[in-house]
Amino acid sequence: MALEWVVLGYAAAAEAVMVLMLTLPGLDGLRRGLVAVTRNLLKPFLSVVPFCLFLLLDIYWKYETRPSCEGDSCSPTEHLRHQKSIMKSQRNALLIASALVFYWLLYSVTHLVVKIEQLNQRIERLKNKE
Repeated sequence: MALEWVVLGYAAAAEAVMVLMLTLPGLDGLRRGLVAVTRNLLKPFLSVVPFCLFLLLDIYWKYETRPSCEGDSCSPTEHLRHQKSIMKSQRNALLIASALVFYWLLYSVTHLVVKIEQLNQRIERLKNKE
């Protein structure tokens, strides 16, 4: 089960790097290529959304079927295992949220950069006409 979290972590990291590269100032020469690559990767990265929903359902299922460990009903070892399981679920939920937020940011930033490029081209055409 750890492989799916590694894949989601790498996808979130790739999204974060692309957002960072698109928003850094001074990369105007590379920006066209980055925008082209990012626009081509947006559709494959859309598969992150249902994957995150599946993993979120997995976390919920594990939470619902987890044996309760409250009071004196379990040993210290079982109590520690229970607490570790809760912390792992919280960490994984945070990873899911970050992957979804980074995808949304990547989509929004790419859309804005493309819109800015189109407006700049329109301004250049209007200046050339005058």
